[in-house]
Amino acid sequence: MRYEKATEGIRVMVRPRYSLADSDPADGTFVFSYTVNMENESDVAAQLLFRHWKIHDAAGEDSMVDGEGVVGQQPVLNPGESHEYRSYCVLRSPVGYMEGHYTFARPDGETFKVDVPRFHFNGPLVLPNPSFDFGDEDESPGLLH
Repeated sequence: MRYEKATEGIRVMVRPRYSLADSDPADGTFVFSYTVNMENESDVAAQLLFRHWKIHDAAGEDSMVDGEGVVGQQPVLNPGESHEYRSYCVLRSPVGYMEGHYTFARPDGETFKVDVPRFHFNGPLVLPNPSFDFGDEDESPGLLH
C-alpha cells in the first residue's frame, strides 16, 4: 500500500513493508521497512532540514523521533526533482503506525513544514501463549498462515 500527501508543493509518498527476514515474532520483534519519495512540485527549490516522527506501537509504546535530515542527508530538491530513501522501524507488536512532518527551507530562508501522511504497519498475526494444554508439549502457537 502507498500513502501520499502534498503540502506546500512537496509531495510525500510512503510505502511500508513488513521485513520477515529481520523480524522474530516469537521474541516480540517486528521489523518494518519504509520507502519515502518526496517530490518538489513547486517552482522554488527547497532543502530538507529536519524530521519529526511519532511512532505508535499497538503494544502500548509511543515514541517521538526528531533529527536532522533523513538517513544522514539534507537533500535540496529543485523544482521537479525528487529524493527517495529507505529506513526501518522496530515494533514490539505486529501492528502500528508512523506519522510526522519534515521541515524544509526555501532559498530565501523561509522554513515550512511538510506533512508525512500516517502510514500503517501490519505484520503477521501471532497467537498469544495459551493458558490451556494443547496435549503435546512440543506444540507451541506461532504464526497463522
